[in-house]
Amino acid sequence: MSKTRAYLDWNATAPLGEAARRAMLDAYDLPGNASSVHGEGRAARAGIDRARRQVAALVGADPQHVTFTSGATEAANLVLTPAFRMGRAPLVIGHLYVSAIEHPALREGGRFGAGQVSEIAVTPQGVLDLAALAAKLDAHDAASGLPMVAVMLVNNETGIIQPVAEAAALVHGKGGVLVVDAVQAVGRIPVDIAALDADFLIVSSHKIAGPKGVGALISRGEVMMPQPLIRGGGQEKGHRSGTENFPGILGFGAAAEAALADMETRNIAIGALRQRLEEGMRAAAADVIIHGAGEQRVSNTTFFTLPGLKSETGQIAFDLEGIALSAGSACSSGKVGQSHVLAAMGCDADMGALRMSLGPLTTEAEIEKALAAFARISGRRKAAGQAA
Repeated sequence: MSKTRAYLDWNATAPLGEAARRAMLDAYDLPGNASSVHGEGRAARAGIDRARRQVAALVGADPQHVTFTSGATEAANLVLTPAFRMGRAPLVIGHLYVSAIEHPALREGGRFGAGQVSEIAVTPQGVLDLAALAAKLDAHDAASGLPMVAVMLVNNETGIIQPVAEAAALVHGKGGVLVVDAVQAVGRIPVDIAALDADFLIVSSHKIAGPKGVGALISRGEVMMPQPLIRGGGQEKGHRSGTENFPGILGFGAAAEAALADMETRNIAIGALRQRLEEGMRAAAADVIIHGAGEQRVSNTTFFTLPGLKSETGQIAFDLEGIALSAGSACSSGKVGQSHVLAAMGCDADMGALRMSLGPLTTEAEIEKALAAFARISGRRKAAGQAA
């Protein structure tokens, strides 16, 4: 980590953790292909099996129900499909319902056609509107196939924890399938696939200090599974073909195990830093808007608006001050325009917002550096407004 800059963009990606780094270095010394039957191949298979157990433990799942992918986006495209199987019989999903605040990887609808995807509204506070979900499910055309609903457990921009278990009761009451994006939740709050009553969970390695380029789709069971997105040699029990990313998977497993260790204590400390950050923001700029501040949030995320400051202008200003932050999802941060999360919350079209997200390595000094930069940027904004 840089001593001259403050990295406050952990929701975009976490710096590689030491446990993951060690596991990956060890993996690079093992020559075997996990599909080979010789000793070296069996050693590689044992490493992948261990990582599967570590990732499954992150969400209370059966290790046999973990399918490794190249990341959360591939996992989303694997599971968001009309074509499923129930045992050996085909099963059709007729329509996909996606909350309006989902990550682009899910909002794009995966393998569903444009006419097969509908949005579910959220409240002005940024919480999934359960009444709107119920209305969508009541209107679903059962003759087209089963309904599928995709919602996130924690929003990547606001940090708001969504009512997934309540949504699951509605979805399953209509015989539907629930897909949960748990990317921003694991390692920050307890996640249990059974308690959430989710059919599928999506997780990502690099959000929990593991390597980039590896993730997983985790199913509640294996009776119902999507048709493969990538076909070939039949790896991952036929769900995802291709030679396994052995170093990445081992790094992911080590990161998952580390993310569970002392999670509550770690996130209490991060929450104290976030509280200092938000108190300092309010002291420096009384008009700052902290989105979702009245809702239940994970401890590390602050999504804020300084009225009159455009998102892209703010990003550049903070970067020049030595602060790394973002305007929302890293997958769309290069695009100019309002956050789709703010739009879904009914905010004015010209309202911009910035996100600071903290992690286990964030220090008090970084918070104070960010607050000093915030005060200077806010001051320049006010001076520019008075001059105009």
